[in-house]
Amino acid sequence: MIKLTECLRRAPHLSREEFLDYWYNHHGPLVKSVAKDLKMGRYVQTHIIDHPVNDFIRNRRGTAEPFDGVAEVWYESREAMEPSFSTPEMKAANAKLREDEERFLDLSQCVIFFSEEKVMIEA
Repeated sequence: MIKLTECLRRAPHLSREEFLDYWYNHHGPLVKSVAKDLKMGRYVQTHIIDHPVNDFIRNRRGTAEPFDGVAEVWYESREAMEPSFSTPEMKAANAKLREDEERFLDLSQCVIFFSEEKVMIEA
């Protein structure tokens, strides 16, 4: 499995609630609409919870401010993923997603990367 991870920061003009609402109710369905063209196997949004324990852990460990959310996309394999980067459907789908992301993300403060999972514990 290959995973694309996006650590997201909301656009400055949006409140946390507005960001989460837009991401879940508008961008999420948009991703679902192009998932086949992009050869996605799975798409998950992780919404960071607003709870004092987050500040406690961050302060105790001395870490940076949390992201507003994390998006994860799974692909079956590199071989399944790579051809989708050159098709006209993929280019159109990515352009559609990028245009929408510019509406609700501070892209200069987001982080994106591909990785391979190495499961250490599985329930």
